[in-house]
Amino acid sequence: MATQDTVIQLRAAIRKVLSIADPVDPELASAVRGALTRDDDYASLGKPPCDWDDPKARAALVDALVHDAKAALGVVDGRALEGPLAEAVELLGLVAGQDIEQDDDGIFRIARRVARDRVISTVDVEARHGHKSRARTFDGYKSHLGVDPDDELITNVAVTPANTADREVIDTLLDQHSTGTPAGSEPGVGGPAARTGTGSGPQGGTGAKGFEVYGDSAYADGATLDGQTARGHDMRTKVPPVRNANGYSKDQFNIDLAAGTVTCPAQRTVAIRKGLRYRVARFGALCTSCPLRAQCTTSRRGRAISIHPQEAALQHAKARQKDPSWQQDYRTYRNEDSAA
Repeated sequence: MATQDTVIQLRAAIRKVLSIADPVDPELASAVRGALTRDDDYASLGKPPCDWDDPKARAALVDALVHDAKAALGVVDGRALEGPLAEAVELLGLVAGQDIEQDDDGIFRIARRVARDRVISTVDVEARHGHKSRARTFDGYKSHLGVDPDDELITNVAVTPANTADREVIDTLLDQHSTGTPAGSEPGVGGPAARTGTGSGPQGGTGAKGFEVYGDSAYADGATLDGQTARGHDMRTKVPPVRNANGYSKDQFNIDLAAGTVTCPAQRTVAIRKGLRYRVARFGALCTSCPLRAQCTTSRRGRAISIHPQEAALQHAKARQKDPSWQQDYRTYRNEDSAA
């Protein structure tokens, strides 16, 4: 799909309000036109004329478009609108606010940020920006395909905006209420596969019939591991290592949840205590004389290890994935990434 920049979206949203209002409420359409100040009938598609090489001209155009958008919204404010006209007005308000900020001098400019859940097209308002990685982006939608790796069959399909996390549709793709062949998922650029299993799960599970679910780190967050295990599924999704740019990673610390302690690579042990957001193990003064300090932390307060709310599920999954048989199964059944 073609994405639209802020200028095109502003103009297109104003045009959409006018084009929908003309046949259903000519009086309102006339009032909106009377409030607009730009020399533009908003009848044609595309960008308005502008010296795009001149920063001042571009800034003036953005400011004028925002003022027209605000004027149009002011006219319809308080009116009882329904159907497509109400949707068009809502879209105009969203577009006029998501990318714009007002400077101290009162001029409206394009903000130097990207709004969360940003609308990228006034034509297809559900499309979004997506990221496969920091360097690899795409716009539009993401497809999720449920796959049975034994029979090589696609068993379920879901389509979501491109910014939807893969894990958010795992319940749909595994079809929790189905009694037939289960599904994994392949969210457009790779995903888990599922096989029938005993349902014992990596942490005991419920004993009910479940699936072996194979997938990459997109499906290996703590909440997903806990939730799917509770449903009786054997989650064989790869939990990524925890990185630390300063040296020793969290994975090199021994976290004993039963004892409520954490032991560092220098074999110094501290208790896990309540923190502001998560429980945390703080080594503090123990780091001052530690011979491994330079390989561990640059903080004056010493090293601190945060304990995730689902730390038990994450630690269990990491331990399992070191097993050679687990690794062989993972290589055998996990869907490979594709460019679809």
